[in-house]
Amino acid sequence: MKIVYLGSGEFGIPCLDALKASRHEIALVVSQPAQPAGRGRRCCPTPVSHWAESRAEPFIETANANAPDIVERIADTRPDALVAIAFGQKIGPELLALPPKGAVNVHASLLPKYRGAAPINWAIIRGEKETGLSIITLADRMDAGDILAQLATDIGVHETAGELHDRLARMAPPLLIETLDQIEAGAATYAKQDEFHASKAPKLKKADGRMDFSQPAYILADKIRGFWPWPGAYSHYVNARTDKTLRVTFALADVLWGAASPSSVPGTFDEDLNVICGDGKLAIRKIKPACSGLMAFKDFVNGCRVRPGDRFVEAEA
Repeated sequence: MKIVYLGSGEFGIPCLDALKASRHEIALVVSQPAQPAGRGRRCCPTPVSHWAESRAEPFIETANANAPDIVERIADTRPDALVAIAFGQKIGPELLALPPKGAVNVHASLLPKYRGAAPINWAIIRGEKETGLSIITLADRMDAGDILAQLATDIGVHETAGELHDRLARMAPPLLIETLDQIEAGAATYAKQDEFHASKAPKLKKADGRMDFSQPAYILADKIRGFWPWPGAYSHYVNARTDKTLRVTFALADVLWGAASPSSVPGTFDEDLNVICGDGKLAIRKIKPACSGLMAFKDFVNGCRVRPGDRFVEAEA
């Protein structure tokens, strides 16, 4: 089939590689325009645009894929199907009506759970033990189309959102190619989503990463994994002897059960340098201080001379 691919994020690159290697033809790649990124705020092309340009694949960049000239450009390729992965734009009815074989999306959750922009993060934040991939038809409502295929996988105990993102991206290509083959052969099955079990996974904001140590330790441990590497679960480390503060971002922590002293203040280091929480304690394993790289917590302890009684306090975004 002739495929028009609409995408922007790194998540879809393995699927693009698989499409290029398959018997299907990539007729056109559509991506978002270059955006300022990094500390220098330099305009960088999306990973998908970079992929297409480096392989001499035909591609266009647009902030509105539903604009008449873009719809016309896509129509000129006479696509059999559209494939949208991490595109960042809603695809309107005119585009959806173009391909005779329909339009599909690869979504990183077991729909109808976690509809939205950040399904990988929210599955971890909510303490899920399992997640997966769904291939669905594109519909008027976001992530609400019919399900063509799903693939489940366990979430590792210490797996972060970044690690799960990369693993799901590697799992997606065989599922996508098999589904496209079935669509082409007229053998695909379409199942309606159960709206009763639908849940949302809204886009994360930097302010959402603020740590509140009055919460239970297990909630904070899941938050740390779900927010790493972006936007990051963050706090300020306060040295009790000097009152100097240092912004830190947490990357990994284990939960320790056991009651703290009634007079213990959440966020404070105990005698074993575990962090007291509203319920239980956190044993920090990996941490990233401001203006420094990711490090083992023991290296942070040695470098900052962390002592019992030091504490973490809430920080502004």
